[in-house]
Amino acid sequence: MLKCRKLLKKKLRHVAIIMDGNRRWAKNKGRFFILGYQEGIKAVHRTINFAILNRIEVLSLYAFSRENRYRPMLELKLLMQFFLQKIDDEIANFNRNNVCVKFIGDIKYFDDLLQKKIKLAEMSTINNNGLILIIAANYGGKWDIIEGIKKIIKKIESGFLHVNEIEESTLSNVLSTKDLAPVDLVIRTGGEYRISNFLLWQIAYSELYFTDVLWPDFNDCIFKLAIEVFLKRKRRFGS
Repeated sequence: MLKCRKLLKKKLRHVAIIMDGNRRWAKNKGRFFILGYQEGIKAVHRTINFAILNRIEVLSLYAFSRENRYRPMLELKLLMQFFLQKIDDEIANFNRNNVCVKFIGDIKYFDDLLQKKIKLAEMSTINNNGLILIIAANYGGKWDIIEGIKKIIKKIESGFLHVNEIEESTLSNVLSTKDLAPVDLVIRTGGEYRISNFLLWQIAYSELYFTDVLWPDFNDCIFKLAIEVFLKRKRRFGS
């Protein structure tokens, strides 16, 4: 395993990961679904450590989509309790590893206690200048674009922007990722070949890598392979 963690020769700025397969992993083991998420947290730790070791600037993790809200109520309740506990557990780890954590998504959906925990995690790590860890929670790419359009409309109504001045950068600068490096690589685990409404505007020219490995089994070797495949590709950005 250690040979998979060696430094990559070329630095990536931004890797985004769709962490799919927690529930299927538990089902395959004949266990309760929450065990899949518990094992998935271990995969998150491995992924963060690999990103730090290889000097990746931004790591974005798709933790909870807006569509996930339509799962059974008992499952959602257990997941929210799980998230609450893990946020508390992880703040010390983030600070120990100089990780700055930021949440993107419609956080108002969560109850007051979870919102406070999210804000505490962000404020407690705001001065860390190492890896930027983006956690997408109750996030959707369509939602992000719509919220950005609303901000542009307000600027027009206030007289700070004319409709003819709108460019691609106008929208990019009002999205939840406005201060982040462009996404170089998107990795999806779990064997599905779709984006699932994740960072739709931001990944227009990102490279995509899909693996059948379920998220709890994601490790350094798989991460390194995905990056090596990426580095072999010639990016033309549509030209």
